[in-house]
Amino acid sequence: MATRSSFRRRTQAPRPVSRVDDNVDGISCEECGSGDREDELILCDKCDKGYHLFCLRPILACVPKGDWFCPSCSNAKRLKRFPLIQTKIIDFFRIQRSTDFYQKPCQADSKKNKRRLGGLAMAKKKRKLLPFNPIDDPARRLEQMASLATALMATGTDFSDELTYVPGMAPRSANQASLEPGGMQVLCREDSKTLEHCKDMMKRGQWPPLMVVFDSCEGFTVHADRFIKDLTIITEYTGDVDYLKNREHDDGDSMMTLISAADPSNSLVICPDKRGNIARFISGINNHTPEGKKKQNLKCVRFNVDGESRVLLIAIRDISRGERLYYDYNGLEQEYPTQHFV
Repeated sequence: MATRSSFRRRTQAPRPVSRVDDNVDGISCEECGSGDREDELILCDKCDKGYHLFCLRPILACVPKGDWFCPSCSNAKRLKRFPLIQTKIIDFFRIQRSTDFYQKPCQADSKKNKRRLGGLAMAKKKRKLLPFNPIDDPARRLEQMASLATALMATGTDFSDELTYVPGMAPRSANQASLEPGGMQVLCREDSKTLEHCKDMMKRGQWPPLMVVFDSCEGFTVHADRFIKDLTIITEYTGDVDYLKNREHDDGDSMMTLISAADPSNSLVICPDKRGNIARFISGINNHTPEGKKKQNLKCVRFNVDGESRVLLIAIRDISRGERLYYDYNGLEQEYPTQHFV
């Protein structure tokens, strides 16, 4: 499923409290007709009909905390694509208005990144991160941006390619990578420049080669729109930064660990439900099947960037055009429910 989150785990917030009705005797799933797996049979708050989490389309990862309405009662509007109009897209993503949008994207010199020493583990340790490689055709980049705009509008999310600090949540001063027990991997100067190069390209409309596609089973998914090299920066995970203690009973399934502090009151999460980017739509692997684990082509890594924690999604192997992007929502704790993911 493509509900959307750190190097150790996606989120430390506990699973929402189950709201499956205690009196489910005689209730069957409207899709499969079975009354088995009662712990995963959810009742509509309007019509009281039952549905298994895994029978819904898109699949639900876990039981929602608040009211839930079945497809018939939700009055869900038909998905509308964002208009493929340049001015509307430029305004939506606040792209700098200049002739750069029509020019062939300039690429950073990455010859030194092609060196491979010894085995794969050693090679990856020595190599630097690569910037994404935009598609030359500006019309195709407009389609890529329109696909993301469609997903953001459908989920009621404003676009933001930076971490945002909102009054009433965690202030920027709370984002201190030093709070992470044992420290956090420092993003070297060269890789920091690569990250900023990616940010600058996006501001000019030189978009990463990604397409957001709606899948009836997984929901919104992200596909590579051209070949992507191993160790390419795909995107930064962005959204509102808040204290984990404020989100322990949050129903959002897209929260990402930003800092897991020794003092839990200092732990931070990224919440992309109101502001975010393409990261929230990248799918998670099914940790319970060998086939699911084989799909992973990205890794989510937290870095110390100038003293602050930042979360990057990075390619861990070459990715073919058309391939769907996946990373592991869980760490060693395996707390995020992925058993029904494709």
